[in-house]
Amino acid sequence: MSGMAVLCLVFLPYALGHYLSCLLRTVNAVLAPQLVGAAALTPGDLGLLTSAYFLAFAVAQLPVGIALDRYGPRRVQFPMLLLAALGTVGFAVGSGFTQMLCARLVMGLGLAGCFMGAVKAISTWVAPARLPSVQGYLIAAGGLGAATSTLPVQVFLKHVDWRWLFVVLALCCVVAAVLVLILAPTPQAAPNKKSDGAGLGNVLKHPVFRETAGLVLVPHMVFFGIQGLWIGRWLTDVGRFSEQGVAWLLYLGMGAVIVGAIAVGKVTEWAARRGIDAITVACLGVLLFVVVQWAFVMGWQPGMPVLAVLFTLVGTITGIEYTIVAQAMPPALTGRASTCLNLLIFTGAFAVQAGFGLVVSLWQPDAAQHYPAAAYQAAFFVLVLLQLPGIGWFVWRRRRPLAANTVESLI
Repeated sequence: MSGMAVLCLVFLPYALGHYLSCLLRTVNAVLAPQLVGAAALTPGDLGLLTSAYFLAFAVAQLPVGIALDRYGPRRVQFPMLLLAALGTVGFAVGSGFTQMLCARLVMGLGLAGCFMGAVKAISTWVAPARLPSVQGYLIAAGGLGAATSTLPVQVFLKHVDWRWLFVVLALCCVVAAVLVLILAPTPQAAPNKKSDGAGLGNVLKHPVFRETAGLVLVPHMVFFGIQGLWIGRWLTDVGRFSEQGVAWLLYLGMGAVIVGAIAVGKVTEWAARRGIDAITVACLGVLLFVVVQWAFVMGWQPGMPVLAVLFTLVGTITGIEYTIVAQAMPPALTGRASTCLNLLIFTGAFAVQAGFGLVVSLWQPDAAQHYPAAAYQAAFFVLVLLQLPGIGWFVWRRRRPLAANTVESLI
């Protein structure tokens, strides 16, 4: 296929699905005041309601991955996007916490294949050497969706009730489903349909998969779990920013995702031409990401707007693990490899998003229902502690061969 054909028939239809997936994943960060008012939610309730999306994602990953490798992304994405539209409408008409929670779960199930389907399609039709850049563009499309969920949604809410927003997004899911059905090509199906279990085992045993997951997995959980909800609440409770101010900073942060995703792809290709592997680039990025989070722990209040943007800008480095794994896997396993990653990432993101709210809830709010800075500092401190072992393990493993080579040269 020509480059233009890949752009129009492969990239754009699937990128639209990923755009909507990220928009719906992060929109609750701006809608939090409306949702809290509509259903009288505590921080724990809000975290559970929002993180239910991640839980549904996690449950769907393995079956969706097997289906992608067996039937191709086109045949999988069309019905799933229609299911997402159903869940989005259900969220719009939900009248209580339980109904909205169930609708959020259905929404997450329907959108669970958007990113993996796009990765599968791109891995099938794009040359391996170009994968870092093209997948960077895909992540940038998701960043655009996340950016749309901030300031543009805030402007939309000035004219229309938040429930109508979800009706519009449901219609967009239907449009995306139709475009995938009409435009996307269908790759050749995998010939062996009895090797699904063995294929998953091969993915989990692969040394590149294990090394990548050990380093990047927990930071990726933190990135998804926090930027989709708690950055906005942190700005409201600790920084006392207005709803408009929070929406503007979230918009800048999600715009930074677009820049960061494209930059990560370009830097990874640049480093590869100079003999630096992608996992080393990932390690440096993860270290910087943890440093940013440590600034949250230290309570650097004058720099809160900068930290809110830096968190999402630097956090985009975590998306590099999809590229590393896709390049290392045979084509018949790329779908399952992506879904194995997503199973772990979104299960962890569910725990991070819900657990962060539980930690914050250990403190008492003030009369305006703002939680103190100490609550957020403690929650971010826990997250930093969770990420340090992976970095230490990676550095230790990389130093062992270097030390062995040094001893051999001395002998």
